[in-house]
Amino acid sequence: MMQRKETKHVPANHAGNGFYGQDIISVNQFDRAKLDYIFHVADEMRVMVERFGSADLLQGKILANLFYEPSTRTSSSFMAAMMRLGGQVIPINNVQYSSVTKGESLPDTVRTLESYSDVIVIRHPEMGAAATAAHYAQKPVINAGDGVGEHPTQALLDLFTILEALGKVDGLKVAMVGDLKYGRTVHSLTKLLVNYDVEFAFVSPEMLQMPSDVLDVVRSNQRRPEGHDYSILEDVHEVIGHVDVLYVTRVQKERFTDLAEYDRVKDQYVVDDALMQRAKERMIVMHPLPRVNEISYTVDNDPRAAYFRQMRNGMYVRMALLASVLGKA
Repeated sequence: MMQRKETKHVPANHAGNGFYGQDIISVNQFDRAKLDYIFHVADEMRVMVERFGSADLLQGKILANLFYEPSTRTSSSFMAAMMRLGGQVIPINNVQYSSVTKGESLPDTVRTLESYSDVIVIRHPEMGAAATAAHYAQKPVINAGDGVGEHPTQALLDLFTILEALGKVDGLKVAMVGDLKYGRTVHSLTKLLVNYDVEFAFVSPEMLQMPSDVLDVVRSNQRRPEGHDYSILEDVHEVIGHVDVLYVTRVQKERFTDLAEYDRVKDQYVVDDALMQRAKERMIVMHPLPRVNEISYTVDNDPRAAYFRQMRNGMYVRMALLASVLGKA
């Protein structure tokens, strides 16, 4: 039976933000009040970086960056966030060369790392691994992606980017395009967006449609029992002229057991200049990156291309999360 982490006493001066000492495992932890709080802190972090470059809020604190899967953006973003706040990082990006190859369990790994650090960020190929790590760790654990499950910090930076670019979320129409079956980024973002009055369009090949459990959240949930309007399509041309947000994902080759199936769908959707000519003048194109062939490089110069802004915003949002869970926001 899993040993759950003990409930900690939260000092009065830390009680306000609701994140001090807490794990960040799922977007289900966030309501609009908590989202507003994190985005307010993220905006303050952006101003601080633009004016001063760094601060000493987390001086003396150490982040253990534990990545069981390859990562460029998320790993670097968390490291940069911690260092911008004056903290230090233990980077563990090649877990296959660590004690895991000797048979060390995930619980023992996180218990070891929390002996040296104040917060643990984990990416793991198995869905639920981050929650398992959080059960055994006494220090805060942040989920940086667990298999085809969730990627909560990516969803937070995506939502922050939408707010920054369009000034609102309520009333928007959001199309998610590509690999919706295995794309943990679209799973998490969809679950965050149900906090708002949005309309969804899910565009994918039939074999890569959004999982039913995510659709169930869209249809009805505690925050909106009447559900959200949504459509399931295979042709992006049907929605491109009406959407405010076009969120594109790559087809994830590493999730396929049959590469012939991957080859059949990998290039089904390509966002190019011709497609963008049919889009609204005020809208944004997003992508969690890395991209393969889903977005033409010529689209990078379009002012509606927001995917590199997403990456920059990721550092600000992760700075806000780290400062909040460590009681320094």
